[in-house]
Amino acid sequence: MVRGARKFLGLGVAAAVVYSIKEQLNFVPGPRHAAPVAAAAASMMMAPAAFADEIGDASKKLGDASYNFAKEVDWNNGIFLQAPGKFQPLKALKAIDKMIEMGAAADPKLLKAAAEAHHKAIGSISGPNGVTSRADWDEVNAALGRVVASVPKAKVMAVYDAVKDITDPKVPAYMKSLVNGPDAEKAYQGFLEFKDVVAKNQVTAASAPAVVPSGDKIGAAAKQLSDASYPFIKDIDWLSDIYLKPLPGKTAPETLKAIDKMIVMGSKMDGNLLKAAAEAHHKAIGSVDSKGVTSAADYEAVNAALGRLVASVPKDTVMDVYNSMAKIVDPTVTNNMFSKVNPLDAVAAAKGFYTFKDVVQASQRCLVVHKLDPSTIKSSGTKLPAVEQTSQAAGRRGKNKVAKQLTPLPNSARLRIKDLGVLEVLRGES
Repeated sequence: MVRGARKFLGLGVAAAVVYSIKEQLNFVPGPRHAAPVAAAAASMMMAPAAFADEIGDASKKLGDASYNFAKEVDWNNGIFLQAPGKFQPLKALKAIDKMIEMGAAADPKLLKAAAEAHHKAIGSISGPNGVTSRADWDEVNAALGRVVASVPKAKVMAVYDAVKDITDPKVPAYMKSLVNGPDAEKAYQGFLEFKDVVAKNQVTAASAPAVVPSGDKIGAAAKQLSDASYPFIKDIDWLSDIYLKPLPGKTAPETLKAIDKMIVMGSKMDGNLLKAAAEAHHKAIGSVDSKGVTSAADYEAVNAALGRLVASVPKDTVMDVYNSMAKIVDPTVTNNMFSKVNPLDAVAAAKGFYTFKDVVQASQRCLVVHKLDPSTIKSSGTKLPAVEQTSQAAGRRGKNKVAKQLTPLPNSARLRIKDLGVLEVLRGES
């Protein structure tokens, strides 16, 4: 998965291949360290309209300087799965932690835009090296530049320094040898100019912590899941290098299709809950022991955060991820992983997960519209009002204004609308 996900890390590679002959950057390359999925964000104060224009214009200049380089990189190369130096999982975890912190500080709207830009760019990939179109290359760079600019410089530099500490000094020169040297240096110079524009628009204050829900059914279910599965978690060898191995029999393009579904799912997540999940992971990393296992309390908090996050995404989008992964994970993989742990612990964890899954699904986000007469909806010629997304659970937790104005479609209207292919209402409860 790492191999496919790095198809758009051109800026990071541009910096790396000539790092040995350049001075340290003022901020870390956005594409390598602002992605994830992993992570992010509560709203931050946005700069004026010139903010987006400046970075957007600068991304086009960066594209002029770097696209030839991007076309020379073999984005399908398995080398991107390897550690950038000596295999040091716990030290690498510290670098990942800095990325998570950076993601948690980023503006959630800009993270969403960056995810959508990546999704679009995946759609235009072509050629033997797996490069996206020039237009999408520019859009991805612009989107990531804006994400980086929404994070205080200190947090960005913390990522740069942590990654530098786990990268072998010989890596940049080797990576440069795989492409045309002058094109790499031209791309790097373009990157330096781009980062100056981003730094000019960079925020100076960090965002407030996420608002973490409490007393909800998902939180209670997370405790039950954690109690059932923590022995299994302790059985796993988290320091193994098996997680860097490619999926057997699958190419990078095949794997990328599944990653694309994950990106789409991430783009639909609630920004506050995404930030809360990132913060829960950051805290859990802080309690990891010498075997790579977090504390029982932090494990529970992570499960609760992820459950709420999944519940903020429509079921169909979540299932797209599940189904795409099922296509690329050979049964031998699951059998091999099962053989490495206590089977009774694994079965107990699976049972706990199935129960947890049902609770999350019951709280899944709903599509709601303004209240209508069912008989009116059934009229095939009736034009439906604009659809707005919210959650029944959220309405009952205090969003009274929304709850009064918007109500789920009655059951009598559900099948008719579904048959018309207009929308499907996912009914749920908190």
